[in-house]
Amino acid sequence: MIPIDPTNQSERENYKLLIGSIIPRPIAFVTSLSTAGVLNAAPYSYFTIVTANPPMVAISVQRKQGIRKDTSRNAVDTGAFVVHISDESYIEQINQTAAALPPDESEVALAGLTPAASVKIAVPGIAEAKIRMECVLEQAIPVGGSEGVPAADLLIGRVVQFHIDESLYEQGRIDAEKLQPVSRLAGNSYAKLGEQFEIDRPV
Repeated sequence: MIPIDPTNQSERENYKLLIGSIIPRPIAFVTSLSTAGVLNAAPYSYFTIVTANPPMVAISVQRKQGIRKDTSRNAVDTGAFVVHISDESYIEQINQTAAALPPDESEVALAGLTPAASVKIAVPGIAEAKIRMECVLEQAIPVGGSEGVPAADLLIGRVVQFHIDESLYEQGRIDAEKLQPVSRLAGNSYAKLGEQFEIDRPV
């Protein structure tokens, strides 16, 4: 084993070890709405479930020189956002939304995606997604960085409405093969679902 002390490395060096080790990572494709009414969209692979009671998810949105990105700023300003599960059918368009656009331009329009009205929040979702979750912001926690200059915002969203494509849904469960989820690796690399196997959990 190669011993590596993260305090002796740069942020980029630690970043490379993290994104190369913690794989595959599910991709949250997130829409948010600015106070000016611009629909923002961006993919995030620092994404996970927090709890099912009530259903909550978490996304870590990195800052640039301590300044919030559109997603976290909009989520804090409006108190809501929509999380979509990234899949093979629209991953190319998702990738386009990672472009650095100014706040008054919509990544949704850039990628040619279709806004879909939400039921319980004002933020539209994306019609191309097979799964989307309307979320209200439970907490926005600045983390990392240095005093007064956080490195990221941890957004915890409470899911208030699920939208599931009927082709995936069977007796309360999601068919993973039909979803065709896409996950993030390192660099420009992505992964498809791949082979599945089962191991019985101990009693």
